Amino acid sequence: MKKLFIAALLVVGITSFAQERRATTERAKMEQMTPEQRNQLHLKKMTLEIDLNASQQKEMSKVIAEQSNKREAKMVERKATKNSAKKQLTADERFAQKNQMLDEQIVMKERMKKILSADQYKKWEDMKGKRHHGMKKRMMHHKDGKPAKMVDKK
Repeated sequence: MKKLFIAALLVVGITSFAQERRATTERAKMEQMTPEQRNQLHLKKMTLEIDLNASQQKEMSKVIAEQSNKREAKMVERKATKNSAKKQLTADERFAQKNQMLDEQIVMKERMKKILSADQYKKWEDMKGKRHHGMKKRMMHHKDGKPAKMVDKK
């Protein structure tokens, strides 16, 4: 009976490991999209989700392009600082970064309020909340493999 139980555990473990490995290789084979393609897909997804009209699409394409450029610049900056030296940020530096990030979010909300109608803005907020919650789920595990504490603020 023990041998049967051990054999069953071994089979389950091997199959789950094999499935996980296959998924990562498929992801690695996927071709990377250009920033313009990503922006266009993002715009179309938003158009489907919140019913943007033509003028709103033009405005949103500008906003999405700006956000994408900022994100790319920050990624390059992060990679440069990561490679140069691993230093711990001081409390003041962390505060400045958080403050800047929150200021950018406030500006983005104001721009979205100007572009979207009240109903569309509410849908956009809901989409943003769902995306944030999904990211929290994906980020449950840290580098060490330990589960992170997930606190839902809703």
